[in-house]
Amino acid sequence: MQQPNRQPTDPRYTPPSKFVQTRKQMIEAINEAVRFVRSRSSMQPRVGVILGSGLGDVVDALEVETAIPYSEIPGARASTVVGHQGRMILAHVQGTPVVVMQGRIHFYEGYEMAEVMFLSRVIGRLGIEKLIVTNAAGGINTKFQAGDLMLISDHINMMGMNPLRGPNIDDLGVRFPDMSEAYPESLRDIAKDVARELGQLIQEGVYLALSGPSYETPAEIRALRHLGADAVGMSTVPEVIAMSQMQIPVLGISCITNMAAGILKQKLTHQEVMDTTARVQKDFTALVLGCLQRFTA
Repeated sequence: MQQPNRQPTDPRYTPPSKFVQTRKQMIEAINEAVRFVRSRSSMQPRVGVILGSGLGDVVDALEVETAIPYSEIPGARASTVVGHQGRMILAHVQGTPVVVMQGRIHFYEGYEMAEVMFLSRVIGRLGIEKLIVTNAAGGINTKFQAGDLMLISDHINMMGMNPLRGPNIDDLGVRFPDMSEAYPESLRDIAKDVARELGQLIQEGVYLALSGPSYETPAEIRALRHLGADAVGMSTVPEVIAMSQMQIPVLGISCITNMAAGILKQKLTHQEVMDTTARVQKDFTALVLGCLQRFTA
């Protein structure tokens, strides 16, 4: 699960705004950010990656060309959460150009959904063909254990809001995007092949998103299990819905950082999230790099 935000005194914190109101203003803001990124790099990325809590070390394995703090990108917001470095990375993987969001912002930080989706829409407009989205999540499926990597087969949105609510941006896609293949089986099959070659045991399941920032109660976890959820977190779904609207296929990977409330006789802590992601960083990085190489072969 994603961890609680920092105190409002964090110097990186930008107070939430009404963002932009009209369709014209929305697409102009996105396009301005795209122009800014292109002014910093001529690279044309083929695949995008969004790195979740404590999973940013993937960047160390890339040939980085340009790193842009979110705070410098027009219209973007800075992440205020520990484990989210808050940079857009333009890099190569064995000669293939990729764009990486090293950390994300969250709805629970007080931002509007349009702001939460903003950078994923920007990298979509940069021309990516596929997206790998990752997160730290709590395990609901009692067959899981902390440290497992789970391919997301589908999601349940319980964040209390659909991120596409409001004026539709026709330049980005249709008003009512289909979500039946938000996480295509073809991409999951590639990831399974990569995991098999690496000798990794990989899980597969349904990710359920809540708004946060408090962790769930044991009663809530029992209810979510009955709904069919295998893992729970506080992110990812807004970005995936944005990609579905833009018709960009997504591979989702959750790092199960802890078992959800009530499964084990222990309290949930942010430190456990960070400790687990550090422990599985090597396997996680190998899986993401292997998928990137297959996607661009």
